[in-house]
Amino acid sequence: MSTPSVKAGMGRLEVWEPEDEQFWETVGSRIAWRTLWITTGNLTMAFVTWFVVSALVVRLPNVGFDLTTSQLFWLAAMPGLAGGTLRIVHTFLIPIFGTRRVVSISSLLLLVPLVGLFLAVRDPSTPYWLLLLLAFLAGLGGGNFSSFMPSTSLFFPRRLQGTALGLQAGIGNFGVSLVQFVTPWIIGFAAFGSVVGVPQTFVDDGISKDVWLQNAAFVWIPVVAVLSVAAWFVLRSVPVRANVREQMDIFRDQHTWWMTSLYVMTFGSFAGFSAAFPLLIREVFGSFEGAPDPLAYAFLGPLVGSAARVLAGPISDRVGGAKVTQVAGIGLLGSTIGTLFFLEPASLDQFPWFVVLMLGIFLFSGIGNASTYKQVPMIFPARQASGVLGWTAAIAAYGPFIFAGLIGAVIAATGSPSGFFIGIAAFYALNIGINWWFYARKGAPKPC
Repeated sequence: MSTPSVKAGMGRLEVWEPEDEQFWETVGSRIAWRTLWITTGNLTMAFVTWFVVSALVVRLPNVGFDLTTSQLFWLAAMPGLAGGTLRIVHTFLIPIFGTRRVVSISSLLLLVPLVGLFLAVRDPSTPYWLLLLLAFLAGLGGGNFSSFMPSTSLFFPRRLQGTALGLQAGIGNFGVSLVQFVTPWIIGFAAFGSVVGVPQTFVDDGISKDVWLQNAAFVWIPVVAVLSVAAWFVLRSVPVRANVREQMDIFRDQHTWWMTSLYVMTFGSFAGFSAAFPLLIREVFGSFEGAPDPLAYAFLGPLVGSAARVLAGPISDRVGGAKVTQVAGIGLLGSTIGTLFFLEPASLDQFPWFVVLMLGIFLFSGIGNASTYKQVPMIFPARQASGVLGWTAAIAAYGPFIFAGLIGAVIAATGSPSGFFIGIAAFYALNIGINWWFYARKGAPKPC
């Protein structure tokens, strides 16, 4: 039996046969799990970078930035626009450049928006166009998912891909909750002394205090730098190569498009509501006396969704991805319809119900994130599955742009986000039907 070795100066394994049990037990498992953990660490920082803007925008008006509600929602939406677009590019990178180069270099590029935001939020006179540009560049983090996840799918046998992809995506998604949880704490004190500059004055209900908004970006800069360097020295690439033209065959298969719609239902919802949740709390309940701090609750949604994705991976391996996706779709629909009753509240007494139902949306989106990624490797052969995983993730990554943009537009037009929730409920119902017909029912064309 051949064992994997590295070609000098190239960082590529000469042999990779994860479906061979002897190969997997002797050498494959160790390399695959090492690759998973290094890549997952970098993916977590990618999600932190992608969503750091969503954690900052709710604080900007209180420190002197003159921004309208529409402008705030556009800032929250821009990382999604970039993330989705860049994911389309990332879809094709692994078979061309390999895991080592793609993960390490794309992770190092996260320093660009982090350093830029660190400098920009220190000065309330920073022009809006520059804030928009930096928010767009934060989408570099969103793009990484569509190369990191397909890379992982190549390292593991099919029987373990639900578990591996569920772990990686779930822990990576945790970066959303992490940045929204850490931000209100880290900006509250001089954590880095004079290194980061002077504080801003935060004014809320006539009460003033010092805050260091720049800490929200600065705290991640050394972590990103260390993990990207670790990726360069530790990771290797599997011997799978294909140019862009050869990878385009995935678009001739109808199941690429059905799975794209299902992943938009699940991950699109997770990412979209993660970006919009803080501003949604602010707009729906912010007018009441003693209104809740959006960031005190917003991190809970991504936390629930990320944990659900981790747990749902092994379950999908055991019972089948399509069945789990069906449950997730029904749960999303029910939670969304329930939320509709609390979007025009009469008092703060309705806020706990709103939060619980929103957490239901995050829970079922996380479950569906894992189950759909179990379905793809069962429907397509390995090389195509890698491309489909990247493509579906790319389109779903427009979630923050679409959700935040549409919610802001609906609120501006009607004064309430209810119209958006009605539309997304209809989309969920459509996808429940798609999944049942093609994958979950008895006699389905592609049972998985």
